[in-house]
Amino acid sequence: MKSLVLAEKPSVGRDIAKVLKCNKNKGSFIEGDKYIVTWALGHLVGLQDPERYSDKYKKWSMETLPMLPKHMKIEVLRKTSKQYNEVKKLLFREDVKDIIIATDAGREGELVARWILEKAHSNKPIKRLWISSQTNKAILDGFNNLKDGRLYDNLFKAAVCRAEADWLVGLNVTRGLTCKYNAQLSAGRVQSPTLSLIVNREDEIKNFKPKEYHTINVKSDKCNFTWVNKDNNGRIFDLDFSKRLENKLKGSNLKIVNVNSKDKKAYPKALYDLTELQRDCNRMYGFSAKQTLNVMQRLYENYKVLTYPRTDSRFVTTDVVGTLKDRVKAVAIGEYRGICENILKKDIKGNKSFVDNSK
Repeated sequence: MKSLVLAEKPSVGRDIAKVLKCNKNKGSFIEGDKYIVTWALGHLVGLQDPERYSDKYKKWSMETLPMLPKHMKIEVLRKTSKQYNEVKKLLFREDVKDIIIATDAGREGELVARWILEKAHSNKPIKRLWISSQTNKAILDGFNNLKDGRLYDNLFKAAVCRAEADWLVGLNVTRGLTCKYNAQLSAGRVQSPTLSLIVNREDEIKNFKPKEYHTINVKSDKCNFTWVNKDNNGRIFDLDFSKRLENKLKGSNLKIVNVNSKDKKAYPKALYDLTELQRDCNRMYGFSAKQTLNVMQRLYENYKVLTYPRTDSRFVTTDVVGTLKDRVKAVAIGEYRGICENILKKDIKGNKSFVDNSK
């Protein structure tokens, strides 16, 4: 009997198959002695379009809104139906005893796999491969420590909630706006509030009324001083007060009455999560969020330099620590060579500041 491994993308499936010593490539899956590795192509199954619930939704009209199906239904996506049918055949092979979900370790990855199993009506036992790195060691360790699939039921439910909220808000409001204004307008659960933030900020900028203020700086041959008020603000909006203060300071002696100094310990910054890296890449290189994500995905899947990129966690798991030297070697080029070589002289020991399985 064999286990069917379901990955999210062909490239990840091939990596897993290589580690599991599966070498019979059948096109839509790769088979070995103990495992059969197949993959989705992103989502193979999604929520049904409104037209599939009722013929009345075929025509966009205000009279049919809001569309609120009592039970949301899923369907096979037409573009990827061929791969879905191949996966379904494998699910029901007599020599397949259980399914190992090996999609991305996150909410959306869970949804990709569970909807396939739900649509196919598969009742075979499920296990979960939960890894945040695509290195051979991480994959092998993950398969040696497979989790019970039921532990991730709530993650799947959270993903379904997100998908259904997108459907209910996005499709209803998009139809409503388009019908009301007779123009192709769109709305969405994330898109609309984000657009609102941008519009409100733009209005603030347009309606901004500039106000004159002064700052006072005192320069000496050894150091410089800046006047600040009790709120630690150096801007003086009372121009008369600013003038009086300036006249009082001119030609006067400045007496330093107290100097406080203390040593502070500066800890290294936390590791990057997706959002922080997208911000820095935009600031430093002008990358869009999508460009940064695409680069990260390639570095993760093809080059094994990054750990799992689609995360808001700033910690790595203990299984990644053994791979850190290889990752440092991968970036030991140009201006970073000296820094990296210095780091590589010693063993890299993961401490709680960046290695924490619970986070």
